[in-house]
Amino acid sequence: MTVTTPAGSAGPPEARERRALTRLLRTYLRPSTGRIGLVMLLQLIQTSAMLYLPTLNADIIDNGVARADTGYIMQSGIIMLAVALLEVVCAVGVLYLGAHVAMGLGRDLRAAVFHRVQSFSAREVARFGAPSLITRTTNDVEQVQMLTLLTLTMVVSAPIIGFGGLLMAFFQDAALSLVLLVFLPVLILALMLLIRVMGPLSASLQERIDRVNRVVREQITGIRVIRAFTRDAHEQERFGAANGDLLNVGLRLGRLQAFMMPIVLITTEFANIAVVWFGAYRIDSGGMQVGSLIAFLLYLTHILGACMMAMAAFLMAPRARVCAERVRDVLGTSSTVVPPAAPVRSLPGTGEVEIRDVDFGYPGAEEPVLHGVSLTARPGETTAIIGSTGSGKSTLLNLVPRLLDATSGTVRVDGVDVRELDPEVLSAAIGLVPQKPYLFTGTIASNLRFGNPEASDDDLWHALEIAQARDFVERMPERLNAPIGQGGTNVSGGQRQRLAIARALVARPRVYLFDDSFSALDYATDAALRAALERETGGATVIIVAQRVATIRHADRIVVLDAGRVAGTGTHDELMGGPGGTGGNRIYREIVLSQFTEEEAAQ
Repeated sequence: MTVTTPAGSAGPPEARERRALTRLLRTYLRPSTGRIGLVMLLQLIQTSAMLYLPTLNADIIDNGVARADTGYIMQSGIIMLAVALLEVVCAVGVLYLGAHVAMGLGRDLRAAVFHRVQSFSAREVARFGAPSLITRTTNDVEQVQMLTLLTLTMVVSAPIIGFGGLLMAFFQDAALSLVLLVFLPVLILALMLLIRVMGPLSASLQERIDRVNRVVREQITGIRVIRAFTRDAHEQERFGAANGDLLNVGLRLGRLQAFMMPIVLITTEFANIAVVWFGAYRIDSGGMQVGSLIAFLLYLTHILGACMMAMAAFLMAPRARVCAERVRDVLGTSSTVVPPAAPVRSLPGTGEVEIRDVDFGYPGAEEPVLHGVSLTARPGETTAIIGSTGSGKSTLLNLVPRLLDATSGTVRVDGVDVRELDPEVLSAAIGLVPQKPYLFTGTIASNLRFGNPEASDDDLWHALEIAQARDFVERMPERLNAPIGQGGTNVSGGQRQRLAIARALVARPRVYLFDDSFSALDYATDAALRAALERETGGATVIIVAQRVATIRHADRIVVLDAGRVAGTGTHDELMGGPGGTGGNRIYREIVLSQFTEEEAAQ
């Protein structure tokens, strides 16, 4: 598997996470550079107005109230009102633009992760796991999005307010400013220590969320199995354990976060006490006016308020960094099924499939799934693949539409290596009915038109008739517009299989791949469907993977797989040999005789 590891990924986890977040934001915020610049400008104007108000207030107290000058109070009050209005307008603009930028970032990140996952082969999906991919696309992206929103609307202004407040407080009284230089380093150091401890807990929290998602997904998908084996109590315990782990990690993280607010409040109160204490001495000695003390207290409030605003982002930063690395892990993983640089955009033949000396193995597996497999499936013929469970039948079939790529050897359609074909041309040439037929939320018509959006209603009914599905669709009140639930859960397993077969028939491909697609059908429906398929797909290449011998005994060619190797090839009669089994294939005979008597197998 090809994995693109981001540059500079080595180092401590916290450093990697920080780099991942920085690169992610730098890449996906680039289209919003103009809006971010405008946010910065509005934040500068807003904070300047905010910091100017205490000075105006001190001036009114010292030069207006103290001297009982009503005119001066009114004149300065109008200026204060104008400055406050400017601050409000800028604050609204910051919130609007910040939300726009953050939501746009979330949209682009989700789209990028979605499209990357869509390009993954089965290898990459198995590596991450479906629950983790869902969490990374939703929850992880949301954490990065929220951090961006808080940064633009609050954190950007925090250093301006902090340094600006210190400067304005210094101008009010330089000696009293020394109080701030004592308390601020203590506050910043305490917050940094807490944030450092929160990083590993945030990573652990995301892993626990993945685990809860996985357990819930398994329980919803396998609800029938759970109830059939009365494993409700066991599954409740399993979910309780996963949920409890998530609760414990969340509580530990929450306790650390809970320390932040008391630290800020205690520091603020002690700083206020110190300012009033020393300020009173300064006023008493004539070195400071009352208005300046009030302004100084306001600046102190603004400075510590800026620390609290930054704290809101600091609370989210460790978790957002972890989420950013998880998102970049997905975006930095390349699919093993790579589109060709110079694709072949047409197929010259009528659908011949040739598999030549193919090996396939999963990364980390002890041995390959397939070993030197070769077979040829020709147009107008039905080629069947049979073998015991785990012999590699489905894996072999998945190599033809490039759901997986062979480790070695070649898979050709009409003489062209599938790795050199344009993916759209390959998809149009192949109609796949997977082992687990999946239907999408919508209607019967929308599912059937998956392979051919331009298909008419007559085409759909024709495909349903061939697939032996017309009867039950006609019995539905909405007929073709009958609703289909997610995964096709509102129809039976046999109906799902027949609808999936009809979906492939609507596309009218050159090659039909049936991966154990008749297992849920009764023998009568199976026989009628195969007879109809033979008439409909007479000029196409048909490859069938099956466990049931009755489904494939009349195939033109039967390929027997055993432990990933071709153990025999021939017709049913050739593989069975004579009545005593002479000249036949031992493995095939064992499979047949496990399902039929000797007399039935010979018929």
